[in-house]
Amino acid sequence: MHAAMGELEARWLQGHGYSVSIDHPYQHYQFAGRADVVAWTVDPPALLHIENRTRFPDLQAAAGSYNAKRRYLARTFARELGLRGFASETHVMAGLWSAEVIHSVRMQRASFSALCPDPSDTFAAWLRGSPTVVGASSTLVLLDPFASGRRARTVELERVLSGVRPRIRGYAEAARLVERRPS
Repeated sequence: MHAAMGELEARWLQGHGYSVSIDHPYQHYQFAGRADVVAWTVDPPALLHIENRTRFPDLQAAAGSYNAKRRYLARTFARELGLRGFASETHVMAGLWSAEVIHSVRMQRASFSALCPDPSDTFAAWLRGSPTVVGASSTLVLLDPFASGRRARTVELERVLSGVRPRIRGYAEAARLVERRPS
């Protein structure tokens, strides 16, 4: 399921001509990890980092990993590209649009609001092909990798907190849907 989410995001971003890396390793002294999906532009220097989550069994661990990437990924990645830095950084925690994830977000509302306080405008700009070029943001969206036609593929934190309905029951149902989907 995690890979299906990354595949969809990579397809969207590559469709706009962005450079994309999946499961990108980074290290900043003692902090090391992998960024699920990274997209970037060099002119202007803009970075998009997406952390995919199919569940939140341990929000503290998820927050720690996400915060380390928010703090260090852009700096180390810019060096890899030979840049002095990024004019804009968009960090997105993308959860599976499931009852399981919605329940976690609603039960830990203050934690998610602190971790991802920004609206999803900057992420939406990347998906439209015109990334924001100033500042940093951190947002939470839910992603439905099975949406088709006119159905929305993402929903932002405010709508999750105000009563959006789940599209999928949980991880097990999503895994069954991935298995049935043609390659």
